[in-house]
Amino acid sequence: MRTLFLLLAAGATTATAPAAHDAAQPAAPSAPAATIPSAALPRFAAQLAQMPSITGGEGWSGVTGTEAWHQLATATSDQRQLVRWNYAKGLIGSDRGAEALGVLEVMRLSDKDLALVAPYQLARGAALTLLGRDAEAVESLAAPELASNPEACAWRMRALAHSGNAAEAVGQINCARIAINARAPRYRVPFMLAAAGAAIEVGQPQPALQWLGLFSDQNPEANLLRGRALLAQNDLPGARLRFERAVLSGSQDVKAAARLGMIEVGVNGHSVNPAEAIKQLDALRFGWRGGPVEQRALTIEYGLAKDQKDLRAELKSGATLLRYFKLGAQAGPMLAELQQSLSAVLAPDSGVPLPEAAGLYWDYRELAPSGGDGDVLANRLADRLQAAGLYARAAELLQYQLTQRAQDVAQGPLSVRVASLQILAGRPDLALTALQTTEQPSYSDQMRWDRKRMEAVALHRLGKDDAAAAALDGVPDGAAVRAEIHWRTQDWGSFVTESEASLPAAKALGAPQQAAVLRYAVALAMLNREDKLKGLRARYAPAFKGLPSAAAFDMLTASIDKIDPARLDAAIAAIPEASPAGAIGDLLDAGG
Repeated sequence: MRTLFLLLAAGATTATAPAAHDAAQPAAPSAPAATIPSAALPRFAAQLAQMPSITGGEGWSGVTGTEAWHQLATATSDQRQLVRWNYAKGLIGSDRGAEALGVLEVMRLSDKDLALVAPYQLARGAALTLLGRDAEAVESLAAPELASNPEACAWRMRALAHSGNAAEAVGQINCARIAINARAPRYRVPFMLAAAGAAIEVGQPQPALQWLGLFSDQNPEANLLRGRALLAQNDLPGARLRFERAVLSGSQDVKAAARLGMIEVGVNGHSVNPAEAIKQLDALRFGWRGGPVEQRALTIEYGLAKDQKDLRAELKSGATLLRYFKLGAQAGPMLAELQQSLSAVLAPDSGVPLPEAAGLYWDYRELAPSGGDGDVLANRLADRLQAAGLYARAAELLQYQLTQRAQDVAQGPLSVRVASLQILAGRPDLALTALQTTEQPSYSDQMRWDRKRMEAVALHRLGKDDAAAAALDGVPDGAAVRAEIHWRTQDWGSFVTESEASLPAAKALGAPQQAAVLRYAVALAMLNREDKLKGLRARYAPAFKGLPSAAAFDMLTASIDKIDPARLDAAIAAIPEASPAGAIGDLLDAGG
């Protein structure tokens, strides 16, 4: 920020100087330097494009330090962009990527066409590489004019190697060789280390060892790479020694990578069993997060877990890799493997206890297949949870499907099921939320009616019977549901009104039909409507003959003065439990 502040201030120096004839006048108070508008500068893009290309490390010579500030402060407007350019080059040559990027951005703000010029793109790519912003660096270095530029190849190789694109990095080495070899030995180091690391990653340890021979035997980064190269050649004692030396003298990231190498030596040499190796890898990751070290540790752990058929460790390591690392071509096959493992865990015959299977699905639900396959997987597990009476767990599982996966009208039936599970779990408030947050005008009439029935049930469970009745307006069987609510609240008059029109035909009465008639009889008796009871008796007596509930019908439809209170409770208890309103009626009592 200090760099940008001073550059902006310098941009106003000559433009705000007072004219000679105003010298005697008292000067007006000046605004802070950062708020003084910068004078328009002459375009610089064409001039930069005409300059000789930077093809080697010597191209980053430029003035820095006090002299650079002096030049910036005294430059005229037609010189200022050139001074800035020289300053940016000097900063890159000094490995000061953040400051260089700031200067380059100020230049671009004064002339947006600079972003189209190859030297500018090269400088920006180099600065981004120094900052570790590798993907942006590769993008900046992707101009056709830079494809065969040795200096651009060197920085591109370095950025690709750091970002884990080893194969592409190795592909840049031949082009970059001239620019790297032309540097002084100390300036070659980061490029040669990047090249050696990429070569090892693609299975070329021998060339890497030759390049590393140019480094001191005490260099910890070189020893780390020597250890990896020797490990690739299965020279386990030599690799262990190099890793141990790197641990003694390296930086924190070198030490972490070397400790990982020592774990690999143990795994490859079978001196550590897979279960213990997974524990060691977890311990390493506990103290070191991110970057190629954690990615490599997770990759090793994933392979060990697969070999051991440790599903939990496999899912944990694989999911972490997919969540936080760019795996390129490896991502698709790994995701397919993990989806297959997750499906196997959730299969009814998997042998994995249901609570554990549900926990695994919840922890790694983003790995579930998309589309119909994912829906089948989630519904299968929800069915098992519901059958086990774990309604809340089933609702949470399908709630994720509802909010994260289901689209448009597919939310309709799923919202009804989520709401029913929440009601069964005794959480009608959450049932209402599931319905309200998925409201949309594109549902079919049948779907709207299903949702309204469920809404009425939730409102009843919340003690809002008036609102429940209102929700059923226009629903074809709304009267039956309202009658169910009135039965449970013993509102006999309203029950008779709602259920009278839907009484069944007087023939072949199933359990729900018997319940409808017997409930109606109870309500009439409670209202002392003997006239209607006589009519009910005459209408249904033949149909009840021979049924288990015949005695209850006879008792409930007898003359009111002949009803025996001692037998009344038994008659009511004999009413079939099957609700005339079907599953909706059952839900009205759920979760209580």
